[in-house]
Amino acid sequence: MTEPLQLPDLCVPEPGSTTMHRVLSRSLRRAIADFPQVLRLHGRGPCAPDVAEFLRVVGPLVREEPGAIAAAVRRAEVGVWIRCLRPGSAHPIEPMRGLATLLSTIALELARQGVLPGSLRLRRFPLRVTSSAGRLALRVPAGTHALRFESGGVWAEHREGEHPLSLEPDDEAFVELPGTQARLALVDDDPLAALEEHPEKAGNQLDLGGQPVERWRVALGTALSLIEAHAPGFRAEIELVLQQVVPVGWDEHRHMSATIQEAIGTVYLSLHPNPMTMAEALVHEVSHNKISALLELDPVLENPRHEIHASPVRPDPRPLHGVLLAVHAFLPVAALYAAMIDAGHPGSEHPDFRRRLVHVVRGNHEGAEVLRAHARPTALGRQLLDEIAELDLAFMSRWGGTGP
Repeated sequence: MTEPLQLPDLCVPEPGSTTMHRVLSRSLRRAIADFPQVLRLHGRGPCAPDVAEFLRVVGPLVREEPGAIAAAVRRAEVGVWIRCLRPGSAHPIEPMRGLATLLSTIALELARQGVLPGSLRLRRFPLRVTSSAGRLALRVPAGTHALRFESGGVWAEHREGEHPLSLEPDDEAFVELPGTQARLALVDDDPLAALEEHPEKAGNQLDLGGQPVERWRVALGTALSLIEAHAPGFRAEIELVLQQVVPVGWDEHRHMSATIQEAIGTVYLSLHPNPMTMAEALVHEVSHNKISALLELDPVLENPRHEIHASPVRPDPRPLHGVLLAVHAFLPVAALYAAMIDAGHPGSEHPDFRRRLVHVVRGNHEGAEVLRAHARPTALGRQLLDEIAELDLAFMSRWGGTGP
């Protein structure tokens, strides 16, 4: 019997916290369990030969090296397809395209790790197969009628024979970021990237905003260093959760960011010249990823999605789940600002810095009051709301009455 999940510090983790590791592990187990259901649901008709071939080659690996399968399913570019294709998906996609991409992406992960137990030949595949961990974006040549995967290699088959596709890391696909395993993604095949709920945005189209890649690398590296220095518990969770940052433009006056619930491990960020804005965005969006993983296990709130309330951070009324997302994401932002002030970080003495903290704390309090008045939490959700209430009280006691 699975031990009940405990969430003592999901919002603002203590150094050495294992809370998020437990949540991610259980959400991964769900994705692994969902995968066979996806194959049963969609593995008929034109997809049947590829599903049978996949099971023939990969099936023994499931029994003999389950860790290799888990490592593949954990990848953001694999998990998003499982969550879109599984029964009851909130955002179902065209199954033939989805299944072809899912099988090809898992095959690439197993091939590049060198753990495929045999030759796997797939006759349906996307135009591009990606691996953020391997920094790969294999572009399938025109005229290819099958892809063949083996440990350490991938080949495109065509009428004249076959030729290998390079598994060397590609800086035009995924770029290493300083001090982290996460990548800056220069390709994005997320089937839900165009989804948008924010009234001031229009999807999440990949865009460097005319800025050089190195400027993105430096900005993200600086933001991660700030978090490392002043919120080490959260920085450890970033390394646990975040796999890729997808750039979505540049604007020196405002910043936009997003996550997609099914795409755990991916965040969408614009570039901004203020390091604190970038650090805030990383903390905020990784926090959304954390809730996405938790929602794989439990609805958290029993309130219906059509029940809407005022949000402290959005111009439009939001479902109560949206208010929860906002407060959960801005509490660690407040913790970061407070820690920087306590440490005397250069610039933290500036009135604007402190005004920003007070603004965040008061917004969190408004959201916490909405949750306190209207939320109907599950047992797991109650733990989360208790942490929110405790943090809200602590921040309001110290910062809520400060400044304008």
